[in-house]
Parts: sequence; structure tokens; C-alpha cells
Amino acid sequence: MALVCGGAALDALVHPRPRHGLRSVPGLAINAGVLLGVFGAILALCGNPLVACALSLGLGALFTVASNAKNTMLGEPLLFSDLALIGAVFRHPQFYLSAVAPWQRAVASLVALALVALLCLLFRADGVMHLAGLALALGAIGMLAILRGSPAFRALAATPDPHDDVARHGLVPVLLLYWRRWRDTRDPPPCPASGRPARDDAPELVVVIQCESFADPADLFDDATLALPGLDAARGLAWQHGRLHVSGFGAYTMRTEYGVLFGREEAELGFRRFDPFLTAHGEGSWALPARLRAAGWDSAFLHPHDMRFYGRDRIMPAGGFARLVGETHFAPPAPDQGRYVTDAAMADVILATLKAASAPTLLYAVTIENHGPWAGDGQEELVPGYLRLVRNSDAMLARLADGLAALARQRGKPAALVFFGDHCPSIPGATTPAGKRHTPFVIMRFDDAGQPMRGDDTAADLTPAGLHHTILDMMLEPAR
Repeated sequence: MALVCGGAALDALVHPRPRHGLRSVPGLAINAGVLLGVFGAILALCGNPLVACALSLGLGALFTVASNAKNTMLGEPLLFSDLALIGAVFRHPQFYLSAVAPWQRAVASLVALALVALLCLLFRADGVMHLAGLALALGAIGMLAILRGSPAFRALAATPDPHDDVARHGLVPVLLLYWRRWRDTRDPPPCPASGRPARDDAPELVVVIQCESFADPADLFDDATLALPGLDAARGLAWQHGRLHVSGFGAYTMRTEYGVLFGREEAELGFRRFDPFLTAHGEGSWALPARLRAAGWDSAFLHPHDMRFYGRDRIMPAGGFARLVGETHFAPPAPDQGRYVTDAAMADVILATLKAASAPTLLYAVTIENHGPWAGDGQEELVPGYLRLVRNSDAMLARLADGLAALARQRGKPAALVFFGDHCPSIPGATTPAGKRHTPFVIMRFDDAGQPMRGDDTAADLTPAGLHHTILDMMLEPAR
């Protein structure tokens, strides 16, 4: 009873909380069942009920702290899909640990070592306790299986709304419920062959730039003096520009990337929306390069990082990309340029690839320089550090616009540049998830003389999937 009450008390600390009263009865039952199952599994291993109780509650406390920290930084509680990233934390620690202070890393390491040492020290070779723990774990699993088949369980969290569901049912129940809903979601049928030929005025060279943490500082910080010259110039010459309404804040590049590449709205994805790359491999026929291939386009995906991150090494070929251009193709950063490949180095490779193109070509490039850390050597404040890197991205935008205009003029063929930010930056003390989330996008088109093809200069509001269809309609004839 003390264990169950302790688990309920920990869950009561998770944000968001219910407006009135406690979590739902089904939520409390699921939370108790999971906690008893964890307690039983640990007891089966160590044979010491006090240690099993302490570790079970400690694990619950860890989930509570992690979820509240994520909710504060990124604007949403811990999700089942976040647990799939645990392996990535160890393979690519620089992406995640840069957001954790050194003292916090040191404390976490010491606590982990202390727990392992304590477990070894307090291990008991008590057959009765080991068997009792096993029986309790199996009983808890059975109880959860019965709950899962009940009408009350099937009605819980039928549609994804993590804030409302965590407030109503609790963190652990939502982790379990959402995982089950995700598991039950099936791949969509293959994208029907449209038979849409290339437009007569379609650009022969198309570059799509997904720019890491790119936002308009003048808009983000409400300070007109921070306007980016390259972005302002691009908007003035754009065929279309506006606000890209992305779902993530400070993270979740893959959500925006999936929307632009695969063109499926989050409402269509259901519980896959939280990390669509976990299942994107089975949806390749919906991707831009797959849909353009029949109309004669070559394609390449460029990203100056390990392509295994987020499974891009499997997803992008399945989506129709003819080539992957990974980290070994880019000049490494100089010691004073940070830890990631620079946007200038990205522009070098993009322009060289375009110059060598012998067929209509789509390039999709994902930048990385502005991932941070924004504090530089520790001497800069976070906002100046971010501004320094976002200006590098802005310089890349200006350079690519000039380069594509020159290539269109030299080839006598039209070209297009699509540029957007994947999400706003999470900068403690300067930006919050409750603030502005949209990022800028611009589409620049150049005719066969290299002159910009201007639109009506009205800012548009698009989702990432909406941007996908805008690109597709720019390149293919309308469906009949």
C-alpha cells in the first residue's frame, strides 16, 4: 500500500495537473499496476523488498523530473516516443547533453553508480523473495492485460492530446496508452500514382533547405533591429513566403522534416505524429523524391551528420532519394567554428552538386550548425550566441539565392530555392514554449534569365505538409 501511495504521490507532481481533484480512476489503476510490476521485477532480481521499493519509487521520481523538465523546456510532457531516443543519447550524446549543465551530468553519473553499488551490496539470495517478486510481476502484467481489454481502457486517450491526457490520467498511464495506440496504427496505403507530368515552367534545379533552429530574431525577440538582411531580401523577391506552423518547440526536427518530405498532416498520423520517423520507412511512396521520380527528377539528400541518426540511412532511400550525401562530404569546422559542420560548408557542397547536375534535380539539405550550443566558449550569453549562428544561416540563404540565380542564367533553365526553419530555439530565459512557435519560410523562383519570379508579397500560413504540396504543385501539372 505504501508503494502504491508513493507512486500516486509522485504522479501528482507531474505537470500538467488536473484542474480539480485526482487523476482518473483508470489512470490510478494503471499507474498502480505498472509500479507493482516494476517492484516485482526488481524484487525478482535482488531479493530485497526495501531495495525494490526504493528503486521503483526512484524510477518513478526520475520519470517525474524528466517529464517536468521537458514540459518546461519544450512545452510537452514525456512521451512514449521519447524513450525510443534513449539509444540515440548514447550514440550522439552531444545533441542531448549540451542542454544539461556539467554539474547535473556529474550528479546523475554519481547517483547511477551509487544505485548500482547499492543494488550489489544489498542483493539477497532469498529464493522465496525472488519467486514472490516474479509472481507479483506476472500478476501485474496480467492485471494490465485485463484492464487493456476492458471498455473503460479502450475509451481512454482515443485521440492524441498529451497535455489533456496527462492531466486527466497521469504520466505513466499515458505513456502506456499512447504506446498501445501507436502500435495499433497501420501504414497508409501506397500513394496513388498521380501521373502528373512536369510543368512547362517547372524549375530544373530545386533546393530545399531545412535550417536548424532558424527563426526570425526580429519576430522572435520583438526587436526590429535584429532583422536578418538575407531573409528580408529573400522575402522581397520571393514567389511565396510566410509562417511555417511547426508543432515542435526547441526540438523534434523530425516532425517538420517528415511533414515537408512526406506531405501528411499530423491529423492523418494520429499517434505517429510524435515521432513520425519511427514508422516513415513504410510510407516511402508519399515522399517528395518518390513522387517526382516518375516525372524525371533526380534527387539527393544532404546532411552533415551520421545518417543513422533518426534512421535517415533507411528512410531516405525508401522515400526515393537516389543518393545520400553525409558528413564525410563536408569540410569539418575549424576550432573556432563550433562543433558542427558550418552552413557555409553546406553551401559549398550544395552549389557544387548543382553545378554538376545533368538532369532536373531536387536537393533536400538539413543543416546542423545552429544546433548550438549557443553559449560558445562560455563567455557569451545564450541569445548573442544564437544570433551569431542564425546570422551564419542567413548568410547561407543569401549565398544560395545568388548562386541559384547565376546557375539559372548560365543554364538558361529556371531554378527554385525553398528555405525554412525546422523549429524555434529553446533558449532559457529568452524563449518559451508558450510563445511564438512558427518559423519563417521563403520560396524563391528564378526564370531562365536568372531573374526572380515575384509573387504578390502576401505572407502565407502553411503547415510543413502544406509546404510539401506547395513544392509539388510548383513542379508538377495539376491533378486531373
